Amino acid sequence: MKKLRGFVTGAGAVICILMLAGTSAEARQAQRRVGGKPDLNGIWQSMNSAAWNIEDHQGEMGVAPGLSVVEGGQIPYRPEALAKKQENFANRATADPTEANCYLPGVPRITYMPFPFKITHTPTAIALSYEWTHALRTVVMDGSPHPETPEENWMGISRGRWEGDTLVVDVRNFNDQTWFDHAGNHHSEQLRVTERYTMTGPDSIQYEATIEDPKVFTRPWKMSMPLYRRKEPNARLLEYECAYYLQEKIYKDAPFF
Repeated sequence: MKKLRGFVTGAGAVICILMLAGTSAEARQAQRRVGGKPDLNGIWQSMNSAAWNIEDHQGEMGVAPGLSVVEGGQIPYRPEALAKKQENFANRATADPTEANCYLPGVPRITYMPFPFKITHTPTAIALSYEWTHALRTVVMDGSPHPETPEENWMGISRGRWEGDTLVVDVRNFNDQTWFDHAGNHHSEQLRVTERYTMTGPDSIQYEATIEDPKVFTRPWKMSMPLYRRKEPNARLLEYECAYYLQEKIYKDAPFF
């Protein structure tokens, strides 16, 4: 009996050791926290073709096919706004503020541009820096409201808060010049974007963006997608400048527009 008890005790110890050994560095990283919240620090990137079209789209020369990232599959446009979207699509080669003219992509489009971005997360502040033309967003986390009479801008003004382990960013005060994608999906200056960043593993974030704009859409709608950690040993943001003259030549010479 003593031998059996000793065997069981020893086996339990071995199992515990094996379980601890099986706790990988990735699992431990998933448990890391900053100021009691999940550690979002790192370089992240989407792996889809939403920058070209956030709805279902076929492939064409230079553009990969893709499934919709829009909840329900279709954007609820008002009739006059849908007509504007169709006009944008027809003229996208020269009218796209970002791909054709090198203006800032706005939010949420900059999140799913085909470039990585970096989240810098401290207990009191969060910043997002993007490889695309060195764009930068600061998420104010002090509970202060949005300015009552701010100037409209390309990237909006971001105010953040935590809902449990989800970072929620309320972005307002946009101009009406950015698009959601190269397909001409657009908004007005009344745009409000509520972003949600939820870690689903050590190297993945579930990203959601709720879009509100009563001037353009019949109701609020949502897009969502996973973001993945760049894990190369030397992963970092590289230098990228959008050269307008080069973009203009690319689209002028492209045979597929």
